[in-house]
Amino acid sequence: MADVSVDISGQMETPSELPKNPLFTRLLQLPTEIPDPKEWIQQQRQNVRPWLVFVQTSNFKAPASIPRLSKRIMRNIEYFQANYLYVFLGLIIYCLITSPLILLAIACTFYAGYKVNQRHLQKKFVLFGRELTLAQQYGLVSLCSMPVYYWVGAHGAMFWVLGASMVIITLHAAFYNIDALATRDDEFPLLEEV
Repeated sequence: MADVSVDISGQMETPSELPKNPLFTRLLQLPTEIPDPKEWIQQQRQNVRPWLVFVQTSNFKAPASIPRLSKRIMRNIEYFQANYLYVFLGLIIYCLITSPLILLAIACTFYAGYKVNQRHLQKKFVLFGRELTLAQQYGLVSLCSMPVYYWVGAHGAMFWVLGASMVIITLHAAFYNIDALATRDDEFPLLEEV
């Protein structure tokens, strides 16, 4: 066989990147560190928009086109994020109030966790010759609670809350005309209240 030489010299151009939608990528970013829960709750409380603005029926209008619909949904979710969180929590509370067995199962799990914590302070827990940490004991309590949650129907309630939240939030975000709200706020942009 003969040697074959191939000329590989030349200039390569790097492909240009497509512009990314910063709003979409910002909503899908995973956090790199766990935020402080108290700080996060305080931030969400500060970001709650007035409820009268949130439910103002004069701002509900059908979108003109599909591209405007997707932009409207993204803008509404960003603007009313804290309000939607309260809607989700309200549906969870409603579900717990109307399902007393689930509420009882959750109370029993918290009581078992409290007892595990009390016992851990007094003496260490050993299982199969191995000492378990407090986090492992909590995991064991959670694992033992799962069949009870299944038996009382917590899985159905969980999917009901998730489904109802998605439907309510998506409908509100799709039909709430955020542009009407923005034009009122920006009507006199150079005038400021002191």
